[in-house]
Amino acid sequence: MWIRRSAFTLIEVLISIALLSFVLLALYKSVSMLRSSNRHLFHYLERADNEKEGTETLFLDIAGSDGNLTIAGDEFSRLCLLNTVNSLYGLPAAKVCWVVSKSTHTLLRSEGDEYTLPLRSDDFVEVDAVVEGVDLFRVYRKKGDVLVLLRQKGRDSISFMVRGVPEILKKKKKKTKKKPHKQKRPPGNPPGNIPATPPGVSKPPVPNKPSI
Repeated sequence: MWIRRSAFTLIEVLISIALLSFVLLALYKSVSMLRSSNRHLFHYLERADNEKEGTETLFLDIAGSDGNLTIAGDEFSRLCLLNTVNSLYGLPAAKVCWVVSKSTHTLLRSEGDEYTLPLRSDDFVEVDAVVEGVDLFRVYRKKGDVLVLLRQKGRDSISFMVRGVPEILKKKKKKTKKKPHKQKRPPGNPPGNIPATPPGVSKPPVPNKPSI
């Protein structure tokens, strides 16, 4: 015996659509959360990769220098290496400076032949943004050891030391020995204690020896 089933009513269709919309909304939220977590993870890995690459470049810059480097700055250190073989642009010997921008707190690396800071309009220099959001950048040197401290805002600080950096020895000026001061004799005064004959007075004649 066949039982004929009636079609869905309008209320059942509306209830099905409502349930389906709830399921789709939950799926959309889960997909959105997954995308957001992936985006945060990508940014974190990208920042970590940039930080690692930047610290490696800084390490190689210091290790490849001839030891002639200057450290200055107040809030952040400013490191300039006058001659390093670690060039990113194919220079045989490059001058490299590491500076933190006070407006954006970005660690910048400049490379060129000969230039001064602040840069002039005719300086040909390559500038790269290495690490963003820097709140600590200090460089210290003691003889052949160079210590670097770097930290991004909200993250743990990174520190490393470069050993064996050549030292630039300053040449000491030779001290000239002072010669003893000789007292000047008045003109016409012969050496010794014998007084000189006053000018204008002739010496008395020496008598001849009597002949025997």
